[in-house]
Amino acid sequence: MKIAIIGTGNIGSTLGKKWLSAGHVIIIGARDINNIKGEALAAEKNVTVQSIDNATAAADVILIATPPQVITGVIKEMGDVSGKIIIDATNTVRIKPEGYETAFEALIKLTKAGVVKCFNTTGFNNMTDTIYNGEAIDMFMAGSNINAKAVAKQLALETGFASCIDFGGDDKATLLEQFALCWINLAMMQGMGRDIAFKLVKR
Repeated sequence: MKIAIIGTGNIGSTLGKKWLSAGHVIIIGARDINNIKGEALAAEKNVTVQSIDNATAAADVILIATPPQVITGVIKEMGDVSGKIIIDATNTVRIKPEGYETAFEALIKLTKAGVVKCFNTTGFNNMTDTIYNGEAIDMFMAGSNINAKAVAKQLALETGFASCIDFGGDDKATLLEQFALCWINLAMMQGMGRDIAFKLVKR
């Protein structure tokens, strides 16, 4: 797949490297192609840096890993993304997008893409190394678009997660952000550190 990554901080860069290793083509979408955070990712083979509209036009899948408050501007810069798959990895922790509760809501209402919430529930370190005591941890997703979920699940497995557990439809995206806050609370506020992760176990 051709994957456009908008937002090349820790999450975007880590996932970009993982998906590159899995054989995908990575296109970094940037407002300023000469000034991006993900220099190491951009230097990799099969990675190009393009304007946001050119990156999304060329891509099959778009990862949004920006601060949520900039999402309306990003949507305008993406242009027509009808029929594309968008993976929303943002979390509305402190600041909401103007006029919307979450970036996910804005993406649903302002684009005609298939949108799925995924890769937002843990730190980038757990995407770099998904193994705890010899066992892979889980990823989680939410959204009503079946095709977007199938792609998110494939990419989660290729990242190294044991599974990508379905939280439900679009109405569960906010719940998934609240779940992310559980990890943030334990890791940061309760002082457990970033080397913690969630895994669903069944009897």
